[in-house]
Amino acid sequence: MTALTYYLRIATLLSVGWVSILQAGAEVPDPVAYVTNQGGGVTVLNARTFKPVAEIAVGKDPRGLAVTPDGRWLLTANQGSADVSVVDTGTRKEVKRIPVGRNVEFMRMSPDGRRAFVTYEPSSGGGPPGKSAPAHKPDDDAPAEVAVIDVGQWTVVGRIKAARETEAIEFSPDGKRLLVANEGDDTVGIYNLATLEKMQSIDVSPFGNRPRGIKISPDAKAYVVTLENSNNLLVLDAALKPVKTIPTERGPYGVAFDRAGRYLWVAASRADLLQVFDARTLAPVGAIPVGKRCWHFSFTPDDRALLLACGRSNSVQVIDPGRREVAETLQGYKLPWGVVTFPSSMGSLDAPR
Repeated sequence: MTALTYYLRIATLLSVGWVSILQAGAEVPDPVAYVTNQGGGVTVLNARTFKPVAEIAVGKDPRGLAVTPDGRWLLTANQGSADVSVVDTGTRKEVKRIPVGRNVEFMRMSPDGRRAFVTYEPSSGGGPPGKSAPAHKPDDDAPAEVAVIDVGQWTVVGRIKAARETEAIEFSPDGKRLLVANEGDDTVGIYNLATLEKMQSIDVSPFGNRPRGIKISPDAKAYVVTLENSNNLLVLDAALKPVKTIPTERGPYGVAFDRAGRYLWVAASRADLLQVFDARTLAPVGAIPVGKRCWHFSFTPDDRALLLACGRSNSVQVIDPGRREVAETLQGYKLPWGVVTFPSSMGSLDAPR
C-alpha cells in the first residue's frame, strides 16, 4: 500500500465518520412541550407520551415563555425576579438573565424570530395585595411597557410605551404591526414594528372590559379578543374594526384557533371550562369541564392533543380535541401558567411560523 493510498483511505473513513456525526446531530428530537410553573421552574414534557423529561431552573415565578423558530433557545418571563431567562434547550440549562422590569408576564417571539417581545408593568408590584395598602410611588400610574429583546445579543434593544396593565401580544399577518391587549384601560394598542411607534388605539369598553387574550384567525380575516370581566369575546375584522361580541362562560382568558381554522378554543378560567366555538359562525359547540383557573394552552405539534395549564389545580390536562374531553390529568405541577411546544403549535401563547 502506497502512502497516497493510505492517506486516501484515512480521509475516506474520516469523511464517513463526520457525515455520520452530522446526520446524528441533524436528527429531529421528539416533540417537546414546555410548561412554566409560577411556584418553580419549567417542566419539559415529551409531547407524544406526555411524560416529564426534565425540570429547568429559571428566574423566580416564570409565566410567559417562547421558543425560537429553530428550537435552540427557550425564553421565560420571570415575574418574581423581574427578568427574562435564556435557556439552551440542548443542555436544558439557563445561560443568561436579562433584566427587564417589574411584573414581566406575557411573551411572544416575532414572526422572523429575531426579536422577543415581553410585557411588564412599572406600576405593579407583581404580587397579591397585602393587608395594608403600600405608599403611593411616583411610577404607580406609569403605563405598562413592552421590552424588545434582540435574539442572539440577548439584550433589551427597545421599549414600547403601552397602556395600563398590558397583557396579550399578537402580530398582523404581514408581520409589520404589533397588537397588545391593555386590561387596565380597556384598549387594544397597535404599534409599528419597524419604528415601535403607536399607530392606533381601539377602545373596547363599549363592548366589555378587561381584555386578556388576542388571536388572529388562520385566514387572517379576523382577530378575537377575550374580555375577562364582562364574559365575552370581541371580534375585530382585518381592518381592526369591531364587528360583534360573543358571550362566554365566566372569565375568558387564553384563546386560540385550531390549525385548520374550524374551531375557536377559549379557556373560561373562572368557570373551570374549556369552551369550543365554530370559527365561522362563532356559535358554541362544546364546553369541557376542566381544572381550576386554567389560563393558557397549546395543541401538540401533531394536533392530536391539547395541553391545558390549570394553575389552581396544580396540573396540566391533556385534552382530546376530537372527543372534546379530558384524556389525562398530569399532576405534580406548581401553579402552572403557560405552555408552548417545539415544533411550534397553535396555542394561546404561540402559533406556527
